[in-house]
Amino acid sequence: MNALVFDGEPRFATVPKPAPGPGEALIRVRCAGICNTDIEILRGYMGFAGIPGHEFVGVVEEASNGHLLGKRVVGEINCVCGACPYCEMEMPNHCSRRTVLGIQGRDGAFAEYLVLPEENLHLVPDELPDEVAVFTEPAAAAFRILEQVEIDAADRIIVLGDGKLGLLAAQVLWLQAKNLVCVGKHAWKLALLEPLRIHTALADEFIEPGAEVVVEATGSAAGLERALRLVRPEGVVVLKTTVAGTSQMDLSLPVINEVQIVGSRCGPFRPALEALALGTLVVRPMITATYPLEEADRAFEHAQSGNAVKIVLRMSE
Repeated sequence: MNALVFDGEPRFATVPKPAPGPGEALIRVRCAGICNTDIEILRGYMGFAGIPGHEFVGVVEEASNGHLLGKRVVGEINCVCGACPYCEMEMPNHCSRRTVLGIQGRDGAFAEYLVLPEENLHLVPDELPDEVAVFTEPAAAAFRILEQVEIDAADRIIVLGDGKLGLLAAQVLWLQAKNLVCVGKHAWKLALLEPLRIHTALADEFIEPGAEVVVEATGSAAGLERALRLVRPEGVVVLKTTVAGTSQMDLSLPVINEVQIVGSRCGPFRPALEALALGTLVVRPMITATYPLEEADRAFEHAQSGNAVKIVLRMSE
């Protein structure tokens, strides 16, 4: 099969088609989204080598569960053992022996085929186009915030970042609290939220501090420092950014202000799929361009150019 392989440098290559193990399904990938984590992987994040990519829509071609055969699916990316202490504590996303699709120990979605455990798969509603369904994984990551932080309708919320995840987090949290502003560097990206009547501000504008919740989704190591200046004492900062680099900062501020810092990663697929199917989340305008898999190098260049929100790779029809 054809795939984008990363082994220190990304390259388009022909590699063996994967064979599903017990309880796994073989999925023919239709399309996959490039996210900031994929870009960071190509910069050395997680020390990953193999086929990256974790946001996908595909069709099941082999499975022990006959109900899945021929169905369009999306998939949760953490593949867990089910027997370690964290799995027994019902914290499977933190399984000590997990592999993670396209991120840790498991080839991912920038290929014509991938394999995932059948229990990870979710059926895509017939009315949901591929280019919308491919947002399920990042939308689920945004919904994870609602599992971790209690949001009151009167809360003031600041979302830092106008990339894919920042725009999705703003939409999800706006469903809970209308006193929300999404802050970013690009007026044209923030404009995607205007039809939804979500307030926005440019990064160099003055933002009143004292928010109950600040979500950091800038994709930069400096985002936490600004989030800590904007959150109120005893407020919550939610970290959604993953970066390959390291940073140094003064950690006295969250101690003095007794700020909760919540790391936030993967989230629930069911509410994400429902919101996409209902149109509660509006994602089509976020797609800047679609490239065939064999032009993955151009796709990644575009994704990193600053002139794109979401880039999608198309594998097959």
